[in-house]
Amino acid sequence: MAKHTDRYENQNIIDLAKKDYESKQQHTVPAEIVSLTSRGKVYPKNHPLRSGKIEMRYMTAYDEDILTNASYLREGIVLNKLIEALIVSDINYDDLAMVDKDGLILNARLLSYGAEYAVTVNDPKTGTSLDRVVDLSKLKTKTLDINSNDNGEFTYESKKHNIKFIFPTTTTADSTETTSEYLKSIIVEANGSRKDEDIDNFLRYEFLAKDSKEFQKFVMENTPTVLLECEFEGEDGSTFEAGFPIGPNFFWL
Repeated sequence: MAKHTDRYENQNIIDLAKKDYESKQQHTVPAEIVSLTSRGKVYPKNHPLRSGKIEMRYMTAYDEDILTNASYLREGIVLNKLIEALIVSDINYDDLAMVDKDGLILNARLLSYGAEYAVTVNDPKTGTSLDRVVDLSKLKTKTLDINSNDNGEFTYESKKHNIKFIFPTTTTADSTETTSEYLKSIIVEANGSRKDEDIDNFLRYEFLAKDSKEFQKFVMENTPTVLLECEFEGEDGSTFEAGFPIGPNFFWL
């Protein structure tokens, strides 16, 4: 007589076989090697993403289901789930730095639907809404000009303080966090100490607001990002620059 444990073990074998089959099938979909916005500098020396490259496959009709998943839409994680599904490289998605996310979203759009993207912008002179087409392949990237150590950490030095910081991953970043929570999520060493208690005391008692603003400004100025701005033609033939947002509709033609 078969035992319950036998059925559980058989189900595990079936699940593993299914997962292995799906993995092999995904590798039959065309894929491309794309560059990370950070050029890999934000990762430790021995991390596979340190190369500054990642392999992504093209979207299929099955992947489009992710874009309409009600649960993902409600939780605001649609694009995260899409990019995670499209990454072919053997990495943990949670290791991916937030600064690389927009670039991968852009590449997913380019690979799957091409470079032309219809947008609506306001003419600054007349206030009129204009329908225009953006060539996504021509978007510029703000690169990371400072160097990291072997741990993917960056150094900030002032007359008072020496700080080592990182760029947060998809799991540590939180848009609702306070300033102190944000600083604790990126600062890994303050004036020679890596102890959580010392860093907390540093932020609470030593790091004056003025110094904090200067540090945050330094981080922002050195944050790599895709520049979602383009030059558009206005109603009178003159040109102006304007930005445009990226959302789930970014993947609808």
